[in-house]
Amino acid sequence: MFSNFIAKYRRFSLLLACSALLVSCDRILTPGFETSVQDLRGGAYALDKAHASILWKVDHLGFSSYIGRFNDFDASLDFDPENIEASSLEVIINTTSLDVNNEAFAEELRGEDWFNVAQFPQAIFRTTSFVEAVDEDTFVFQGDLTLLDTTAPVTLTVNFNGGGRNFLTRSYTLGFSATTTVQRSLFGLDNLVAFGVGDNIELEVHVEFMERPE
Repeated sequence: MFSNFIAKYRRFSLLLACSALLVSCDRILTPGFETSVQDLRGGAYALDKAHASILWKVDHLGFSSYIGRFNDFDASLDFDPENIEASSLEVIINTTSLDVNNEAFAEELRGEDWFNVAQFPQAIFRTTSFVEAVDEDTFVFQGDLTLLDTTAPVTLTVNFNGGGRNFLTRSYTLGFSATTTVQRSLFGLDNLVAFGVGDNIELEVHVEFMERPE
């Protein structure tokens, strides 16, 4: 019975030690990590392409949400935590990188009836104005999206995850996610809308930005 008690005590002690080690490692790996927008570092940021994703979802005849992504894009961020209204974002998407985990269908989507990447190989989004603060970490921006040679306004909701020094890159890093809904027919991308393929495309952006050296 005493030996069982000793074994349980050792396991409990080991669990406490591991928990403390994990907390310590987290502080070592992300020193100075801040989640409050006001405490983040302002300046010009470049996209960390190794930690960036753009996903899109569209209703498929009411049966499901069809999900795809763009694998190649770049972005730049000018961030002012003391004056969020002055912050700006530009995203350039190479639509040729469209990926739906089905290369034959992806090639069809790149064709003239859909994204027509041969003639319009890029889509560009730029913020134009600040709309509102949803809470202390979430903000809404108005922007212009250019797709298939058509430009239309798009509202982007941005949630800042936090910032700190990344031990892998040794760069101060800022992370956020963003969402928006795009009515594809506004850009002439209206194939099969009348047959039940959704007109609204939901976009999700998950990115990390590294501070540009001065």
